Amino acid sequence: MRRPRIRWSAARGLRARLAVAFLLVAAVSALTTAALTFQEARKAILQRSQDTAINALRSQVNSLAPDVPFPPSAGDLQHFAYQLDGGGQAQNWQAYASFQNGPLLPQRPANTGTAITPELREAVAGKGVPVFQRVMKDGRPWLAIGMPVSYAGTLRAQSGLAVYAELPLTAEQANTGALIKAAERGAVPALALSLVPALLAAQGVLRPVRRLRKAAGDIAAGRLDTRLDVRGGDELADLSRTFNHMAATLEENVIELRRLEATARRFASDVSHELRTPLAAMTAVTDVLDEDAAALDPDTAAAVRLVSAETAKLVRMVEDLMEVSRFDAGAAALHLDEVDAAETVRKSLQARGWQDQVETQLAGRVRALLDPRRIDVVVANLVGNALRHGGAPVGIRLAAGGGRLLIEVADNGPGIPDEVLPHIFERFYKADAARARSEGSGLGLAIAEENVRLHGGELRAANRPEGGAVFTVDLPLRARDPHADQPCPQDGEEQ
Repeated sequence: MRRPRIRWSAARGLRARLAVAFLLVAAVSALTTAALTFQEARKAILQRSQDTAINALRSQVNSLAPDVPFPPSAGDLQHFAYQLDGGGQAQNWQAYASFQNGPLLPQRPANTGTAITPELREAVAGKGVPVFQRVMKDGRPWLAIGMPVSYAGTLRAQSGLAVYAELPLTAEQANTGALIKAAERGAVPALALSLVPALLAAQGVLRPVRRLRKAAGDIAAGRLDTRLDVRGGDELADLSRTFNHMAATLEENVIELRRLEATARRFASDVSHELRTPLAAMTAVTDVLDEDAAALDPDTAAAVRLVSAETAKLVRMVEDLMEVSRFDAGAAALHLDEVDAAETVRKSLQARGWQDQVETQLAGRVRALLDPRRIDVVVANLVGNALRHGGAPVGIRLAAGGGRLLIEVADNGPGIPDEVLPHIFERFYKADAARARSEGSGLGLAIAEENVRLHGGELRAANRPEGGAVFTVDLPLRARDPHADQPCPQDGEEQ
């Protein structure tokens, strides 16, 4: 089923469109030239036939008219017409005569028509000069000629005598038909020959376009040093120069961004490592002070507890920063183990004393290949976020199906504002700009998302129709270590 689509795509490609456009231009040019040539040739053929017939009729009239009595009788008119017929055998015309706009003589049989129209007779009587008209009779073209005849001492318009002749234009029609056939026979080879320069022109345009497409693909694949060979000075050459300039600028910017990113990661990692030792000492000191806080005066005890709480926050922030730096450096690794998913969630709640604050719906007998430590971090961050910012009761639900593991953490709070949802997993993002400080570091949800993504899953945030926010962890039951060469074994495979 894919081959017809490939052919259809090729038929709609730039090469086909250029060739068709070239052929259309050639066809229009050939047809226009043929039409103009045919029109001029047809006009010349008909004009020659008309002039020859009119001159011959005039010559016959001038030779025979002096012998016609005035005024002529019907017999005289018929005899005059017969004489004109005899003299017009070369033109194959049928002659008629009329006096004082009377009937045409000789009269034709009732079942045969004539090409002499009333309009032609009126024009001859009114203008007093020879008049001709091309008409169709019996499906064939005819030439009708009308000519007034003058007697000695009378004007043509006053003599009342007129002669008419009709002759077929069959030969002329055959000639024009031959011209049309000749034009048709010549157009087909011309179009066939024009296909060759059309394909050559299309090839000349497509070659640099293909190079540009390949270079753009190389840039997209990360080969930022890709450049095009500039040839010529046309628009396509200008496009190649612009592409090279863009690629060079992009390469410089990416190199600078990578340098800044590496510097920032190294700075965060170095600072975090440097803070661990003094923070460990501060934590030990605050632990000792916490134990003796009850024996101190109230003001001193409050200060000790404040320092202890802020030190704990700083320790958590440093740990989160170190975790983020490992994600950024690509050093985060999975340590997979086949565990009971429900038991893993339950232990995470028990370790923090949340089992009485969280309603659970945990499906049993769900075995999954996961990193228990990272799943514990995900559950702790989501449940802790719901307890701090959501509303009771907070619930967690675990289900499995279709090779996927779903963990939902829901609360009954005010929910997440619509303008916050797109940024909920960004680092250090605060839903309320006025809330400059909080108990968290602003990295919890970002770290949770990174841990879920490391398992090959997805973390989603939404608002429930009945109120409150819900976070959904969607994981494969058999996760794969992205840093391993081989995927972890699936169900039913030997381990």
